[in-house]
Amino acid sequence: MAQKLKIAGWISLGVVAGALTTVSLQTVARGTLAPLPLEELQQLAAVFGMVKTNYVEPVDDKKLITDAIVGMVSSLDPHSQYLDKKALKEFNEGTTGKFVGVGIEISQEDGVIKVVSPIEGSPAFRAGIKPNDLIVKIDDTPVKGLALSEGVKRMRGEPNTKVLLTIFRKSESRTFPVSITREEIRTQSVRSKVVEPGYAWIRLSQFQERTVEDFARKAEEIYKQEPKLKGLVLDLRNDPGGYLDAAVAISAAFLPENVTVVSANGQLPESKFTYKASPQYYQRRGGADPLKHLQEVTKGALKSVPLVVLVNEGSASASEIVAGALQDHKRAKLLGNQTFGKGSVQTAVCLDPSFRMDNCPTAALKLTTSRYYTPSGKSIQAKGIVPDVMVDETEEGNLFAALRTREADLTQHLNSGQGEEVKDDAREKAREEARKKLEEELKKPLADRKMPEYGSDKDFQLIQAINQLKGQTVMVSKTQVERPEEKKEE
Repeated sequence: MAQKLKIAGWISLGVVAGALTTVSLQTVARGTLAPLPLEELQQLAAVFGMVKTNYVEPVDDKKLITDAIVGMVSSLDPHSQYLDKKALKEFNEGTTGKFVGVGIEISQEDGVIKVVSPIEGSPAFRAGIKPNDLIVKIDDTPVKGLALSEGVKRMRGEPNTKVLLTIFRKSESRTFPVSITREEIRTQSVRSKVVEPGYAWIRLSQFQERTVEDFARKAEEIYKQEPKLKGLVLDLRNDPGGYLDAAVAISAAFLPENVTVVSANGQLPESKFTYKASPQYYQRRGGADPLKHLQEVTKGALKSVPLVVLVNEGSASASEIVAGALQDHKRAKLLGNQTFGKGSVQTAVCLDPSFRMDNCPTAALKLTTSRYYTPSGKSIQAKGIVPDVMVDETEEGNLFAALRTREADLTQHLNSGQGEEVKDDAREKAREEARKKLEEELKKPLADRKMPEYGSDKDFQLIQAINQLKGQTVMVSKTQVERPEEKKEE
């Protein structure tokens, strides 16, 4: 048995070392790799051999190697990830804003799927699906009790395939089937409206491939409707981030030419950079600059219009870059809650070096390569951006904010790199109180719940942002304080 293990171990070492040699040659070319740790690799190969020969049932070689890679990468920090084919597809859908499906924004209500809005021009839109329609069955599967993510999965699929949705429309008191052919959908990451004469609102829900174009178009529409705009609210609440280039571009729309937007520092030369408010930093793939046309249409008004930025604990990564840049350059007032605190940059690379990420055929690696810093040199990693004015989510206070997970709550989060983190023992107590409030809130009818839709006339923080722009009284939070950085457990 021992001899068998030894042989299996050395064969495994050859497999592992052979795979690593490819990586090492690529990295040596950049002059950054230390000698391979042969003793540790022998140990890895020995474990591989033991599992192969001793485990209760046969285990696939590829699965073992893949799981070893997944474990190695995921143990680094919460954002580094090995992307297999399925994860890679979901990653590309998230960043490009494109997926194959029916084209509806959904939520959950009373155990079934509720249509918030069909995406304009989508198959669902053309099929006559309306806001507030309830989806009670997807093909032959009842939706009652189905997780929202599972419902999304069942409605997505391959292009030109059909899905049968059974709809209950409350307003007509009837249930009916709708057959929809799936096709590629482009999600809308930008919404906007004129709140009242002279004051407008633009919301970014994510920084995707088309976000800058959509932002420029929405801003142009606002200025056509309100050419003498007195104030603008940029809403980044619950924006989880996305493309760095898009964040730099949105910042550049409001900032003077060529000022610093963000800087980063990591091990490799390419992970040390400074991005400025200039097309050469956000138009790296070429093509027309949508901000140039926006500048011409608005005659540069966006650079000087009074600006308030709304942020909360769900504002992360790219949205924190925008908020930090506008705050540091004193271009905008930040209102709301302290942000998520994801101050790290991830680089995604196809493991087949002959392919780019957007057409990677196999697997990829998403790896944290830098910490980023606001123009004044602050790291927001594990801390977040602190608003200029703390404003609660509702008039009754911050009812559920404590339930939101922040970067500092994540296992093995990267520290800020700027001093000690101090653990806040009051957080768990606040969470428990928020959980009880949420349980009570969910028992109420939907119309009576206290968390209105962003951008609605009952959006408390938006109302306070408009008051700030008008120079009127803002209802500042009496309970919120700046949270200290939380100590990472070793």
